[in-house]
Amino acid sequence: MTRSVCRTPDACFAGLSGFDYRPRYVEVDGLRMAYVEAGPAAAPPVVLLHGEPSWSYLYRHMMAPLAAAGYRVLAPDLIGCGRSDKPAAVADYSYARHVAWTWAWFEQLGLADVTLFCQDWGSLIGLRLVAEHADTFARVFVGNGFLPTGDETMPMLFSAWRAFARYSPVFPVGAILQAGSRRWLSRAERAAYNAPFPDKRYTAGIRAFPQLVPITPDDPATPDNRVAWQSLARFSRPFHTCFADGDPITRGADRALRRRVAGAADAAHTSIQGARHFLQEDQGEAIVEFMLAQMGPPG
Repeated sequence: MTRSVCRTPDACFAGLSGFDYRPRYVEVDGLRMAYVEAGPAAAPPVVLLHGEPSWSYLYRHMMAPLAAAGYRVLAPDLIGCGRSDKPAAVADYSYARHVAWTWAWFEQLGLADVTLFCQDWGSLIGLRLVAEHADTFARVFVGNGFLPTGDETMPMLFSAWRAFARYSPVFPVGAILQAGSRRWLSRAERAAYNAPFPDKRYTAGIRAFPQLVPITPDDPATPDNRVAWQSLARFSRPFHTCFADGDPITRGADRALRRRVAGAADAAHTSIQGARHFLQEDQGEAIVEFMLAQMGPPG
């Protein structure tokens, strides 16, 4: 069956506030997947995985200082987000497809010895990649994310968010980013978050994400996530948590990660003060400071 795909016009991204990185592209599963890059091309890679409903713009406060420290910094746009192609039907998206699309991006770029930072859906995808391709990852940082199996009790706020994404006639991405951030975003910043979605035809992917989170033990993604937890229990490379102090969605998930992931036992952990769900917006520089303290200089 032919898949209908939307591609946001380049003009929508003209004049982005504080984000002048040149977009790059690879093809995954017949779709164009976008990413931005900074820092020395031969340096150890740091991959920044965004979540829902953001895109790589979320990492504009983190990319420059990580690159200045000597790392190769890469921030992809998940399929359905940012400059990446956007299959036009909600049914075109699944958890397994997102994992496969994102791993194909890693393979296309030939990435190895990766330091991963992941948040929100970036964690749902990123932790699966760590579990399934452990040798690719040298170090992991998780901020406001988890790997659900449907056995957890989800907060009521998530149920409301799931219903909103499914039924609301409007999906104001900039306003959603503002609601999940402590600091006030400028009009230009909110417009940048809206930029990938010029009309509702482009929003199938971001509306699909909440429906794909496993919330029951019989969810299609649950078996793979349970297997992933078994692998994470053996992942012995450094595994850090840096959750915000003010995120009601993922509060407490960092404790479970520290308890269950082998590499978390001897790794440093922190709480990012003065931040909500989109901690990259609120305290991007503090996150980088913590990361660099653990990573040291590249070499």
